[in-house]
Amino acid sequence: MPTDIKGPAIFLAQFAGDAAPFNSWDSITKWAASLGYKGVQIPSWDGRLFDLKKAAESKTYADEVLGVARANGVEVTELSTHLQGQLVAVHPAYDEGFDAFAPAQVHGKPKDRRAWGEEQVKLAAKASQNMGLTSHVTFSGALAWPFIYSWPPRPPGLIEEAFDELARRWKPLLDTFDKHGVDVGYELHPGEDLIDGITFEMFLERLNNHPRAQINYDPSHFVLQQLDYLDFIDIYHERICAFHVKDAEFNPTGRQGVYSGFQPWLKRAGRFRSLGDGQVDFGAIFSKLAGYNYDSWAVLEWECCIKDAEQGAAEGAPFIESHIIKTTAKSFDDFAGGKPDTSKARRMLGLA
Repeated sequence: MPTDIKGPAIFLAQFAGDAAPFNSWDSITKWAASLGYKGVQIPSWDGRLFDLKKAAESKTYADEVLGVARANGVEVTELSTHLQGQLVAVHPAYDEGFDAFAPAQVHGKPKDRRAWGEEQVKLAAKASQNMGLTSHVTFSGALAWPFIYSWPPRPPGLIEEAFDELARRWKPLLDTFDKHGVDVGYELHPGEDLIDGITFEMFLERLNNHPRAQINYDPSHFVLQQLDYLDFIDIYHERICAFHVKDAEFNPTGRQGVYSGFQPWLKRAGRFRSLGDGQVDFGAIFSKLAGYNYDSWAVLEWECCIKDAEQGAAEGAPFIESHIIKTTAKSFDDFAGGKPDTSKARRMLGLA
């Protein structure tokens, strides 16, 4: 029997801050519940809200985190290591930019920074188990991204070696998640080596279809790439373990298209928008996911170049709620049917 999608939930990364109610686990979960959210996704790097190492080492602390959330009216959906996962694979061109994702003691030390990121991802696997979570969301990192466009021509074997190495780095991490009973939902995102279905398949092939290598489905990135985000669900639904509900729009002109001419977000052809303000067909997405029996969370990720974050969050909960389909337990034409009758069936087929 189909199971309903859970939600609405909200990813807290874009809301955590130094001012109340966004500066503590207690107050931010109360805020989320007050808007109608039933779940929260935790940015595991944000010490104002969560201590990842402590959650991995202490079941008591993990239970306390869950207890505060539940007392305030929300569940924890997943832990996120988007920033730490990015550090598993960083091309040297981005060393200085991605140093900001790691503590100061590893800045300028790519090998140490990578080791720190990998250890963080492993801690997230154990923390997820301690919290009773079965899915996790992250980025893959990237070695091949600077070569996304094939000019100058790529030397033979360059991309293959990049994906071989990416798989080598993630294999022990995925094994750790497997040990702790947790799926890893990679967000397919420009700037990562895993950006679409084909690159995810290239990764899977090198991992011998590792069962824990899953997808955090986010249609907004597919709009900006002009990829068919509905067909994507048909192809990869068995690997979708998490869902970021984020809107986007793509408005090409005679001056710019997919690459957007290095423009700021407000002036790009492809822009992220608050829910309902973009072009994503969420009715079709929720219908497809329900039809494939996706039974995990629908999590708002707010990123908009126009609308205020708090307005976007307030509008997001009822938007998601209105799209969650309560799946039917019976067929609409059951009233006109009858009980199974083999003899009757054979007569109708001309076999008796």
